[in-house]
Amino acid sequence: MIGLLLTIANISGGILLGLATLDKWDGESNFFNKIAGVLAPFQTVIGGALVGLAILKFWNSPLLNVVSILGGFLLLTHAIGKAPAFGDALKKLSDKLMPFKAIIGIGLLVIGVLRLF
Repeated sequence: MIGLLLTIANISGGILLGLATLDKWDGESNFFNKIAGVLAPFQTVIGGALVGLAILKFWNSPLLNVVSILGGFLLLTHAIGKAPAFGDALKKLSDKLMPFKAIIGIGLLVIGVLRLF
């Protein structure tokens, strides 16, 4: 059950983070923009699911789950700044990851699709 939820979170997070690259690939159909429009209100939930579920399943495949955790931090950037205890450290991590947003997003999408099989 946790694996399926993590797979769905990976695919959803991959679409949200990799939207700039995916939009170039699909041309004028705007397929990924439409999906991202539906997923955008759930960005915080998807980011939290990526971090939480990837930590729970960390020992099954550590490398894949590290990508999920990083993607979750990128999706939680707007909420991380509000955390009083460790908001500054997580905000700095998120800022350092921002140039790799599209790469991590495509990686999440690939991981999610591969986990379906």
